[in-house]
Amino acid sequence: MDNPRAEKVAVVDEVREHFEAADAAILTEYRGLKVKDLAGLRRSLRSSGGEYKIYKNTLVTLAARQSGLGDLEPLLEGPTAIAFVKGDAAAVAKTLRDYARTHPLLLIKGGVLGDKVIGTAETTALADLPSREVLLAQLAGAMAAPMQQLAGLLQALPRNLAYGLAALRDKLESEAPATEPDAAGRDTAAEAASDTAAEAASDTAAEAASDTAAEAASDTAAEAADTDAADTEGANPEAATPTESTETE
Repeated sequence: MDNPRAEKVAVVDEVREHFEAADAAILTEYRGLKVKDLAGLRRSLRSSGGEYKIYKNTLVTLAARQSGLGDLEPLLEGPTAIAFVKGDAAAVAKTLRDYARTHPLLLIKGGVLGDKVIGTAETTALADLPSREVLLAQLAGAMAAPMQQLAGLLQALPRNLAYGLAALRDKLESEAPATEPDAAGRDTAAEAASDTAAEAASDTAAEAASDTAAEAASDTAAEAADTDAADTEGANPEAATPTESTETE
């Protein structure tokens, strides 16, 4: 090649871009696997959201340093292939694990999850996690249960309110006939008491007026009697004098 250095720089840039764009990366050792085996693994990983790439370790080391993943260097020994993941890292890890069961020459060495370098055990543990779809379904189910309960409560509120209002209406209707006569009886009693009081007041006023009139008549008669007596006494001397004079003559 005319300019091998420029080609290597391009490969380093490509690997660095893969690291930066990927959600995860899983490193494997493929020593002893045949070309057709690697082709089959690539197809399986592609359907799981992984892209299986083979680069020289020295170039991957440079790219890892530029991406801030210097801790990845100890894993870059021997023939190494990298499964770059866009999406569900657990699904890719599961595909690699299942393939390694039928192809023991494939070894999972470790990887990168986000911006953290993880070892073999942690990478293998990813395969035991539920897939992204299953986790989303479980999350949706967990969120849907309270929402369904809330929806049920909201639906029950108007129904329970209607039942309560109907029961209250029935109760009021059942108590209404017994209450109305009582109110009427109280009104009748009040009216009777009022009439009785008015009659008593009228009788008292009449008696008082009668007594006053009697007393006034009695006083008037007494005064008239006294006046007549006085007039009589005053008139008798005048009448006697002529009589006595006549007898004397």
